[in-house]
Amino acid sequence: MTQNATAPISVAEASERARAVLDEVERALVGKRLPLTLILSAVLAKGHVLIEDFPGLGKTLAARSLARVLGLDFARVQFTPDLLPADITGSFLYNQRDGSFEFRRGPLFTGLLLADEINRTPPKTQSALLEAMQEHQVTVEGETFRLAEPFHVLATANPIEYEGTYPLPEAQLDRFLMRVSFGYPTGEEEHDVVTRRLARQQEEIDLDRVTDAAGLAAMQAAVETVTLDDTVARYCVDLATATRNHKDVLTGSSPRGSLGLALGARGFAVVRGRDYVIPEDVKAVARAVLSHRITVKPELWMTQASGPRVVDAVLAEVPTPRALEST
Repeated sequence: MTQNATAPISVAEASERARAVLDEVERALVGKRLPLTLILSAVLAKGHVLIEDFPGLGKTLAARSLARVLGLDFARVQFTPDLLPADITGSFLYNQRDGSFEFRRGPLFTGLLLADEINRTPPKTQSALLEAMQEHQVTVEGETFRLAEPFHVLATANPIEYEGTYPLPEAQLDRFLMRVSFGYPTGEEEHDVVTRRLARQQEEIDLDRVTDAAGLAAMQAAVETVTLDDTVARYCVDLATATRNHKDVLTGSSPRGSLGLALGARGFAVVRGRDYVIPEDVKAVARAVLSHRITVKPELWMTQASGPRVVDAVLAEVPTPRALEST
């Protein structure tokens, strides 16, 4: 089932492969097609994802399964209050044999990194990770080391138990293309999880690899060819701008939000089997792209006001451009 793809591929081939990836990952995560589609869309758009949800809802399983099916090297770092930047970037160690210093690479040097509970480590360590996310490189003692391509971070955070945590500031949240939640399964889905586990008689799920790092890079290159009409691009800008003018908002989305809508919608369109973006693609990714880029006024913290509610409001207010039949 493994596919090697060092040569360019078409959008249709990328779409077929993306759906195969989701089908395989869904063997491990039941009933999570939409959030998995959003995560894969972000990866295809060369972005990083923050998964914020309650414990036990499959955040770690999703990251491990996605890495396996995409054929990427996988590393997991449990972020704790005593974690140092060198623990994730690596450091120079003294070699007693020849008296030299050798660089020992940290877990950042991988294809897909699971940054587990990123809000439980101090800002200094958070910033080391976020530099790698933005620049795809790390600098240790004045020497720069490039990270492998593709390189993606799936970070997790729990929306409870804030005591002893270091919440990501807005400027660092902005580095994540999307913030996604899985939510609790339905009763039927949860029953399916239990029966599948009993049927296979083991904890681990043996997933097939659909592609590899070169194949993912080819898929990402195909996404770059997806057409985004100027009316849809303007729609992305109008949505991000509208968040800044909403009555409940202290600070709205940055221009990175407009770009995130355009990039995320292109990845979403590919998963849906199209080589062009329609307004519905933008709407599908809007909550995941914009909500974490919005800060609600402090006096409204004890009310129902929130980033997702603001996004829902601007989606209802901003006129939707006419759907494109073709390009």
